[in-house]
Amino acid sequence: MGHGAIYDTGLDKNQANYVPLSPLTFLERAASVHPDRAAVVHGGTRFTWAETYSRCRRLASALRRRGIGKNDTVSTMLPNIPAMYEAHFGVGMAGAVLNALNYRLDAAAIAFMLEHGEAKALITDREFSGVIKEALGIVRAKGGDLLVIDVDDPLCATGERVGETEYEAFLAEGDPGFDWQLPEDEWDAIALCYTSGTTGDPKGVVTHHRGAYLNAISNLMVWNATAHPVYLWTLPMFHCNGWCFPWGVAAVAGTNVCLRAVRAEDIFRLLKQERVDHLCGAPVVLNLLANAPDELKAGVPRQVKVMTAASAPPPAVLQAMEEMNFPVTHVYGLTEIYGPAVVCEWRAAWNDLPVEKQAEIKARQGVRYPLQEAVMVADPETLEPAPKDGETLGEIFHRGNIVMKGYLKNPDATEQAFAGGWFHSGDLAVWHEDSYVEIKDRSKDIIISGGENISSIEVENALYRHPAIMEAAVVAKPDEKWGETPCAFVSLKPGATLTEAEVIAFCRANMANFKAPSVVAFGPLPKTSTGKVQKFILRERAREAGPGPA
Repeated sequence: MGHGAIYDTGLDKNQANYVPLSPLTFLERAASVHPDRAAVVHGGTRFTWAETYSRCRRLASALRRRGIGKNDTVSTMLPNIPAMYEAHFGVGMAGAVLNALNYRLDAAAIAFMLEHGEAKALITDREFSGVIKEALGIVRAKGGDLLVIDVDDPLCATGERVGETEYEAFLAEGDPGFDWQLPEDEWDAIALCYTSGTTGDPKGVVTHHRGAYLNAISNLMVWNATAHPVYLWTLPMFHCNGWCFPWGVAAVAGTNVCLRAVRAEDIFRLLKQERVDHLCGAPVVLNLLANAPDELKAGVPRQVKVMTAASAPPPAVLQAMEEMNFPVTHVYGLTEIYGPAVVCEWRAAWNDLPVEKQAEIKARQGVRYPLQEAVMVADPETLEPAPKDGETLGEIFHRGNIVMKGYLKNPDATEQAFAGGWFHSGDLAVWHEDSYVEIKDRSKDIIISGGENISSIEVENALYRHPAIMEAAVVAKPDEKWGETPCAFVSLKPGATLTEAEVIAFCRANMANFKAPSVVAFGPLPKTSTGKVQKFILRERAREAGPGPA
């Protein structure tokens, strides 16, 4: 007998020792172990975990009875309401794939996604009936047909019905004891999410059950969220499937507190009323909370843990949150890696540093998630890892189980994204000595002035430190002498006044003079539907302003 055979037990993996990983199992466990705990809260509506499980099984059963099953796409056009939460389980339980649409998009973009993803059904909120009616008109004019289900949310009084049935009536068609099955292969698709493409058509990111399971658990680990968190849905569930938190909250039998729209008054009311202790959001949400009136902030009964991603939060905003007892965990990711899969994991030694220095470290993106295999900063062409000197710019690459299957119907883009056996993020960063990654820019946002690279994020962080500035974005402006110089766009806090000269002087006092903006424009910043600043619009405005002074 050869050495290699001693661990051959004579039996392949079987039902007793192997089950495909799927986050759908989290719901079954929450319902069997904590049947009476509050699972979903929405206005006066409260569902327990047993009720939520029953509703999700009804949804799965009703979809199957309408002929929707394995690898069929079910789209949703829903805010953060119970139906949206239920879709994260019920659609997968039917064997289908969830496509959560961004409800801020226009009809043409929605029609493109419904057609490209070959949606067999659409669950839609009446608030969006106008844009959905138009999108369905485009789809049907081309011969497309799909089952449309309206949701009558008691907290939404507007909009007409555009579907053939209402959600609660549709659930009534289903069996609460539906015998759903796990996917045969844990690598089967669980969701389709479209990236917000600023140029060309958006790409459809296909994710699988295994990755969703692992990232849901990874999120809980980095947040230390184990026993029944009360989670407020400030983050849209359409955004990378709510960063996998619909599944994660079920894993720890927490409570999902729904929120139709992000408003400071509603957020602070629910923090107090429901004793919320966890929430997620882009830096724009943190800004909203930090700058809320003091009377709203008063009386929050417990510490609220915040997870933020998107662009690096300015240190000044992080500092303001800490002072409110809203400790911030900074994560980083992309749709292609299930939302966040990198975290600025905190080290005890940093607690002794001055608060400002702590905020500076916390603004780094950090290290890979516990269940992701590798993250590196490397040369985009050669994939040669960058030195860990905090200075050499490279692209961030990811590898592991928390990486998408690929782009839907786009083999060329998929192949490019995975060239060399790594996922190419398109984000430029430096690697610090301690292996923590710090993003300097999207590759297209770096400003090259007189041959020197200027990080727009560094200039933005300086601007955010000014007490009068609410939001800031910096882009390259053509310059006859330097090639490019930084151009700043800022919006001010209510009642504040500031001149261009004062802004430039403030920046010069806080950074190398060549990095300070040469031009400052005031006014609201254009944003994408997911709250990211639309820098391509600002670059256009900066170009139209003409070359800067020689």
